[in-house]
Parts: sequence; structure tokens; C-alpha cells
Amino acid sequence: MILKNDISPEYIKSLNVEQKRRLCYEIRQLLVKTVTDNGGHLASNLGTVELIVAMHAVFDSPQDKFVFDVGHQAYTHKIITGRAAKMNTLRKEGGVSGFPKNAESEHDAFIGGHSSISVSAALGIARGMKLKGDEHSVVAVIGDGALTGGEAYEGMNNAGKSSCNLIIVLNENEMSISKNTGALALYLAQIRSTRKYYSTKKNIEKALNSTPVIGKSIGNVVKSTKSLIKYAIYQSNLFENFGFKYLGPIDGHNLEELTEALGVAKMMHRPCLVHVYTKKGKGYAPAENNSGEYHGLSPKSSAVQNGVTFTEKFGQTLLGIGKEDKNIFAVTAAMKYATGLHYFAKAFPDRFCDVGIAEPHAVTFCAGLATQGFIPVFAVYSSFLQRCYDQLIHDCSIERRHIVIAIDRAGFVGEDGETHQGLFDVSMLTAVPGASVYSPCSLSELSACLKKAVYLENGVAAVRYPKGVELSSFDDDYADFRHIKNGHKRLIFTYGRITSHAMKLSDRADILQAIKIFPISEKIVEICLRYDEIFFFEEGIKSGGISEKLTSMLITAGYKGNVTVTAAEKIPPHAAVSRQLANAGLDYEGMKAILGE
Repeated sequence: MILKNDISPEYIKSLNVEQKRRLCYEIRQLLVKTVTDNGGHLASNLGTVELIVAMHAVFDSPQDKFVFDVGHQAYTHKIITGRAAKMNTLRKEGGVSGFPKNAESEHDAFIGGHSSISVSAALGIARGMKLKGDEHSVVAVIGDGALTGGEAYEGMNNAGKSSCNLIIVLNENEMSISKNTGALALYLAQIRSTRKYYSTKKNIEKALNSTPVIGKSIGNVVKSTKSLIKYAIYQSNLFENFGFKYLGPIDGHNLEELTEALGVAKMMHRPCLVHVYTKKGKGYAPAENNSGEYHGLSPKSSAVQNGVTFTEKFGQTLLGIGKEDKNIFAVTAAMKYATGLHYFAKAFPDRFCDVGIAEPHAVTFCAGLATQGFIPVFAVYSSFLQRCYDQLIHDCSIERRHIVIAIDRAGFVGEDGETHQGLFDVSMLTAVPGASVYSPCSLSELSACLKKAVYLENGVAAVRYPKGVELSSFDDDYADFRHIKNGHKRLIFTYGRITSHAMKLSDRADILQAIKIFPISEKIVEICLRYDEIFFFEEGIKSGGISEKLTSMLITAGYKGNVTVTAAEKIPPHAAVSRQLANAGLDYEGMKAILGE
């Protein structure tokens, strides 16, 4: 067996090609077992095994730095850099993270959980190393899906004209989470179609250089005219126009080709782009045949969640609204299935747009649609909405453009950990003038809130909801809040899914559940003023949250009672959602302990 528990980059360098091929096979076996047991990202990791093995064969980590864009394809890197024996703890509390994490290993040069950041980060690292006289290389691995994000081009615009030892590996697998769309996908397909040209050019140059006397001189003529010929036949190469030396396209599962290309890029000591094409899910037939389904798996040990999820309910409700209203327009950022928009997209393709991994563009695009009388609904994960702050303020708030944001994965997200926690959307949106925010606890509330956001609000209207199924449902009272009165002098204030835990404590305190959480209703303030003691429980970051805002309003109104706020005060690491809630004091037992007797 080639794969060992103490495998290291140095060990990779000692293997011959056949041993490396065997190692890739064994790594794939470990990946399939680990991810099917623990959950995580499978198809993307299966597709990058040879690439990462070749990278470690050519470069010297951690002296050479690897930056992984959307680092969920870096499991092989973790295995090779001393974490093979710990892969059974992947995404478990206290175990190996599902993303690169510098605190976990010196081989993880930069955190990677969001898209399109790698070129900018790698350039910053490379410039810093150059200033210190360090001539090692920095390698950024970015997928074609991530290349639809604008920050990637902002980074390339600066990187190409630098003199840093920077190598970008463009891993083209034709997929992000949904199938890639837009001009870039067509452009890369065109480049792939010209691979015969690059292969022919390479073979001709090799033959000429081996020809005595006249071979090299003719080769020099060929090299001096190749730019003209290439432009005339294939037009210009986008990456060369940015200033990069372009190498590829290369079979990303061919170790010899990968090693040769990466070795050439390393020797150039200038910005290079190595274009590889891979098969997502490579080596595991179910993932190859359905890479979207095998993009992310839940842990085998997780409880099976029966019933309709919040995501599905959102998608079905929007479909129903869209059938009645031709002005509804749905938008996704490369996550049609993950956000439940596939129902709408199938029924109304003309009123649906997948903008690619480009969340800021999505928000401004929605603002533009709003000027034409449409009601755009942008479905996005909470953690990815963070990228859109300027667009929400400048493009939507100032002229009060009515857009609806369906915020999926709000609150704790579990095993995906720090990079994906949905804890900041409330603090962010409540600072946007004119914004309104709903946070339903149940599926029926979600449907009602979505309709209110579409038709009763103007400006930015958001509906936030968690991953998974509802914990419980209450009566069909769709007011902006629910007040459970049992004659107590103590009050629990909360919202969202953790309302289900709070309701179990109605024998110890009255309950006030906000459904429309912002702007905060004066009626909610009036209710709170009646109580001697208020316990706030909020599944979001404490700073700038609803609890802080409501407390400030109460103080202004002259409240003299006691206030206790329980909310997230830091970004929690990966663990099950139940554990994250418990650690924050936001489950039933935690709330009960805070209330006391």
C-alpha cells in the first residue's frame, strides 16, 4: 500500500510515476469512505487528486505556498500534509476542517471557503515574499466556476503585470455547484477545442530543436511568429492579455503532463497560468455521473430529516407566486438546486437567471430589473450575501429599489464551519436604510413571510431561514410577532428556528417571538416594557443584532428591568448544528440553564 498514515510531501517526491498513480487510486478510496461517513465535498475532491499530487511532487510546501479557491477541493492536500490519519475526524467537532485553515497546518497558506479569492490572496502573499527576498512560488488553484466571480479578474488584472513567482492553476471541470453558464464557459470550451493546436506546436518545436544545424534556427523563426499565427487562427488568449504566460490546456488526470507543465511554470519565475481540465467525481462512477448530487454529502450518522425543508418550501412558494404574477423574476448565483430555484427555473426560464458565482452582480442586476417594474427574488446563502454590502446600500437602498432576498442557511450551518456560518446577515441588513427583515420559525410562516416581502414591502426586503426542516409549527397566526402570555414577570424574546426551544419554557416565562424582526415594531417595545426581566436569545452575531437594537430602544423608553442577551459572540468552528446551538446556549437546555429556577 502506497498511502501511509504519515504521508508527507517529501514522500511524494520519492515515488515513481506508477507509484503515484497507485497513490491516487488509494487516495480516492480514502476520500469516498471519509466523505460518505462524515459528509463533505466529494465530487470536487475526486477531480483534483492527480493535480494536487503533482503539485506536491513539483513544489516544496510549506516554503512554496498553496492557496485553494473555494477550498472544499483540498482534501487530498490535507491527506498529503500530515493529516491522513486524522481524516476520520473530517468536519467533526475538534477534527480536521473541511476547508484550508492556517491554524490547523502550516501547509494551509490561506483560508478558503468562499469563491474567487485565491488570485488576490496569492498575489498578496507573493508580493510579501518578494519584498522579504523569498524566491519560493505561490500557487493559486481556482476553478472555472470561481472564475465567474469578479474578484478573480480584479486579482488577475494586478497579478499579470507583477514580477512575482505566481502560478495560477485554472482547474476547468465545467461545474461550480450548478452547471457553469455565461460567456466564460463558452470561452473555455473554445480554448479546449484548440488543444490540438497547442499539442501540435509543442511536438513541432520538440522535433525542430532535435534537428542538427538548422533545426533551432527554424524553431526560433516559428517562435517569433507564433503570436501572430495564434492570433490569426485562434484570436487572442484572455489570460495572456492579462500578462500571464499561458500553459495548456492539459489533462488534469495525466500525472506526467501535469508534472511537466507545473515544472515549466515554476522555472519561469513570472506570473503563469496553467490551464488543466478535469472530471468532477473522477474514479467514482456515481459522482462522475451526477457531480451535482455528490458535490456535498451529509454525514452518514446524521439523523434522517423527514419532511419538506425550508429550501424546498421557499422554492415551491415562489413557484406558486410566479404562476400568478408575471412580474416575479428569480435570480441565483450558481446555486439553482441548492437554493430551491429549480422549480421556478423549469416553469419560467425567461424570468430566471443564473448569474454565476457573482453575488454582488446579482444584487445590482436585481436593482436594474426593479427599475423596469419586475420584482426580483435573489436566493442566496447567508454567508455569501456578505459579499454584497455596497450593492445593497448604493444600488438598492438610496433609490429604494424593491428587491427580495431569500436568505438560505441563516444561523448556524454545522459541519461547513467558520466560512459558511450565517450569523451576520441580520447585523448587516439592519444597518441598510429602508431594509426589512423576516425570520420565520416554520414552513407556513416562511410562505407567509415571502408573500409579505414581495407585496407589502418596498426597498430591500429579506426573508431568512435555516438549513433543514422545521423543528415545530404553531398556529396559523401570521402577524409580525407572536406573544404567549402565562402571567409571568419574565419574558423570553427570540425569533427563527430557536423559537421551538423557547416555547418549551413557557412554564417559566412568557414568550415573545418576532416574525418580522426589523424594523422593530413599537408594539414589541410596548410589550417588553411590561416585564421585570427579559431574556434575549438570538441565533446570530451579538454585535449589531436585534437584541442589542431592541435593548437600546427599551433604554431610550425608560426601561428599568434586567436584560440578559444570549447570542453568538464569535464564529464557531465546524460541528453539528445541535452542538453549535448547545455551545452558544441557544438550545432548550441552554435556555433553561440561563433562565434558572
